[in-house]
Amino acid sequence: MSAPAGTAGSGFSLRDWGSSLFWTLAESVTAILLAVVVGGIGITLFSGFLPNNHPAFDVGLPFAAYGALWSGAVGSINGIGSTLSYATPLALAGLGVGLGFKAGLFNIGGRGQFLMGSVGAMAVVTVMGPSQNGLITVPLALIVGGLFGAFAGFIPGALKATSGAHEVVTTIMLNYIFVFATYWAISGPLRLPNSPQAITADASAWGAALPTIHIPEVDILGLHLFGADVLGRDAHYGILLAVLALPVIWFLLFRTTLGFEIRAAGANSDAARYAGMKTKQLVVLTMSMAGGLCGLAGATTLLGVVHQMAPGYDTTIGFDAITVALVGRSNPVGIGLAALLFGGMRAGAQTMQISPGVPGELVDALQMFILLFLVINILRRWMAKRPTGGSALTTGAEVAPLAAEVSK
Repeated sequence: MSAPAGTAGSGFSLRDWGSSLFWTLAESVTAILLAVVVGGIGITLFSGFLPNNHPAFDVGLPFAAYGALWSGAVGSINGIGSTLSYATPLALAGLGVGLGFKAGLFNIGGRGQFLMGSVGAMAVVTVMGPSQNGLITVPLALIVGGLFGAFAGFIPGALKATSGAHEVVTTIMLNYIFVFATYWAISGPLRLPNSPQAITADASAWGAALPTIHIPEVDILGLHLFGADVLGRDAHYGILLAVLALPVIWFLLFRTTLGFEIRAAGANSDAARYAGMKTKQLVVLTMSMAGGLCGLAGATTLLGVVHQMAPGYDTTIGFDAITVALVGRSNPVGIGLAALLFGGMRAGAQTMQISPGVPGELVDALQMFILLFLVINILRRWMAKRPTGGSALTTGAEVAPLAAEVSK
């Protein structure tokens, strides 16, 4: 669906802004609802092949599956903590992808940038050794992880600025390079000494893990409010980093000169260059910031959740972040809400698999359908604006306006 034609006149119109916001939200919500419907149809059609002896064409099974998904995500304190923990890297990496979209760039390198952030954080833990002060190690590891991710984003940004190499191609290629670099680091300099197998140190055992959030119990007029496990066993202080990053990136984009230049370059790089903006430097800076956010996602996941790395250490966060940025329409507020949605789906997948017996892979299918419906609508809207007689996506110059369309 697309917004109705605007009314005549110029300048800011609250009514036009409200209409644009409504249609933007409607597109994302419609894609989510369509994915839920398609997922429910799929569950019904294949219910007879699922475990727990479900009857064929069980029309009640989708409702049971979605009910279990909801219950596992927000039905308990631990569920809420798991949802927030899953949403944290999605929000940070989603901000990295969304920031690129705002500048007219497709950052497909979230996977490699996430891994580099994890490697940077683990490098700090390894250098500091077993006897370390978490108050020093954890912040330093987060900073270094962010810098490693920023460097991973700087490379495709510099290549685009200096040679015109398209960021889609370079980031995909660099993903594989960084995967093997991670394997090398775990098997080499980050390997736990005297370990019979290639594995890194355990950050939690060495006192370098992000602590679990504990809120003391408050007694008011005999009422016990909050408690030590208010956010569950999986909630860690990295969540606060994501909560802080969302308004910071929003302020950067919509309340600073740099943010205006990023959005202007994304809307029309030629016009931005004509206006005196240094678009090449903006490309490098934006990709570096995007990589830094993805690197922070990797660092918080390592220090707050997994604590240790083995040679097979990998992630889908980089690609999931693309869906999060699309659903959130590259707006930090929308990205935060989308991260909570997908984080809740991940947290509730196990409950759905245990209780009604619906495989947790349904979450991946739902995410795929949401992305599919969003991309179909975005491409339809973009194609309608292109001059007739043009060909499909062929050059980087044609992809940039599409990235701008995605960020609307």
